[in-house]
This record gives sequence, C-alpha cells and structure tokens, in this order.
Amino acid sequence: MKKTIIYPLLLILSAAAAEVIALAVPDSPKHQAAAHPYFAWLLPAIVIVYFAVAIIGYFRHRNSAAPREGTFYRAPFVAGVILFLNVLNILTAKTAVLPTLYFPTLDRVFGTLFEDHQLILKCVGYSSGILLAGVVGGLVIGFLMGVGVGFSKHISYWINPLVRILGPIPSTAWIPIVLIAFPTARSASAFIIGLSVWFPTVVLTSSGISNVKNSYFEVASTLGSNTFQRIVKVGIPAAMPSIFLGLFNGICSSFVALMTAEMIGAKYGMGWYVNWQKEMMAYANVYAGLIVIAVLFFLVITILFKIRDRVLAWQKGVIKW
Repeated sequence: MKKTIIYPLLLILSAAAAEVIALAVPDSPKHQAAAHPYFAWLLPAIVIVYFAVAIIGYFRHRNSAAPREGTFYRAPFVAGVILFLNVLNILTAKTAVLPTLYFPTLDRVFGTLFEDHQLILKCVGYSSGILLAGVVGGLVIGFLMGVGVGFSKHISYWINPLVRILGPIPSTAWIPIVLIAFPTARSASAFIIGLSVWFPTVVLTSSGISNVKNSYFEVASTLGSNTFQRIVKVGIPAAMPSIFLGLFNGICSSFVALMTAEMIGAKYGMGWYVNWQKEMMAYANVYAGLIVIAVLFFLVITILFKIRDRVLAWQKGVIKW
C-alpha cells in the first residue's frame, strides 16, 4: 500500500522539479532559442498520459489478487527518465556546459518533432515499407529453410554450408554488390534487411526443431500422424520459442541494416534523414530522428511480444521469458 503512494509521488516530484527549472531558470544566451518551450509542455503531457494508462490498467485488473501494487509499477522508471532529462536540460539549455553545437537544447530537439513532422512522417512511412518487405521476405525464407534443415538430412547437407559461409558476413557488407545487382536503392535496401533477418531465423529455427525430443514424434506416429502432421503439429510448435528468439534477433539486425542501407542512395527514410541532418550540422534534428527510430523500434518489438504471448499461450507456466 505504501508503494501505491510513494511511486506516483516520486513521479510528480520529479516532473514538478523539471517544470520549475524549465520555466523559472533563464536559458543560456549561447544556445539558439526555440520557438516554444516544448520541454515544459512535454512534462505535464507525460504525467497525464502515464496516470491515464495506470488508471485504465487498474480498472482492467481490479479483480486480480493485488491490482494496486502493479498500478504504478513503472512510476519510478518514468521519474528517473524525467530526472535524466532535467539534468540534461540543465547541462545544455541552462548552463551550456556541454558543447552547444553537438548538444542542442531539449526545446529544439522536441520542437523538431512538431515543426518538421511532415517530412519525418514521410520518412517513417518510407522506412516502414522497406522494413516490412525485408522482414517478411527474410522471415518466410529463413523459416522454411530452418524447418527443412531441422527435419531433413538431405536439405541440411546442401543448406548448412551455405548458412555457415554466408550467414556470418554482415548484411551491410553486401551493399556494394546489391546496389549494382538491384534496379533501385529501395529494393536493394529490402534485400539487405531480409538477409539480416534470414540468418538468425534459419539458425534458431533449425536448432529449435533439432532439439525437440524424439519421444514427441514417436507418440505422434503412434497416434497415426503422417510426416506433414508431425512437422506442423509437433515440431514447429515445440520449436516456437527458438523461432521467436531468432525473429527478435533478426529484427534488431534489420534496424541496423535499414539505417545503414538508407544512408546510401535513398531519397527518403529515417536513416537518410539522420544522415542528411548530420551533414547539415543540425544536431537537434539528428536527435529528433533518433527518438523517432527508437519509438518505431519499441513499437515493433512490443507488437512481436504480444504476438509471441498469443502464439505461445499454451506454454504459459512452462517456458519462462
């Protein structure tokens, strides 16, 4: 019960201290002034959104054993994030201790998200299209090859050497070749992303299937299942934890490949945006682009976790994540 009071209080105090410093302490003249106090506007928005989500979560789980304890579970973390932003605001906007060229004020960074939102949204759409095409292609091919390697010695004979030779090569190392082999930079970027997803997916899928106990297949055969049913209803479900692990690793690699690929020959995209703003020495826009990339990556990973929890619901209590 004490945590229910202390945790939100920490969040409120942290936000209040940051708000007072942002509004009451004058900015250093060394920094270019922002159009509006975006950081001061952001702080109450964070608090309001957090408490709204916490209250909704409370009512959704009010019949659970201890809903009050988990309602403000993330409050200390959010308070710590606000404290970090407050310290950063003091070191940049208020005192200019950090180099002003490379460390712009938070008002300018967050202001970029509003003032340059049309171009940023266009770049997000461009990057999302390339990412979706590459991830889906790499996932499907890697999954099918992993199933084949895991179940068939003949397929493993031909595929395993290919995986061991090509897999360890960083996908970005293929950029000079794919830019020549593919007609557009967009298709070349999608191939590089697919390659980065393909390797961990095929390796962990085949590894997961190879580690399935033979007794499972023997029981399935005793019950009259054929080869296809043993693959689809026994092998693949049992290997799902490894398959999702490979997918998570592939997604992480795909974002690295996406950012690198878009810096070469792309007309739009978040990687292109960050690289372009860096060349223009507009570091407020660079940090704004990195924030958008982090949020996009967070959303993708969160969706994958939701899908994993739904697919592996039958393993709840058996597999610990």
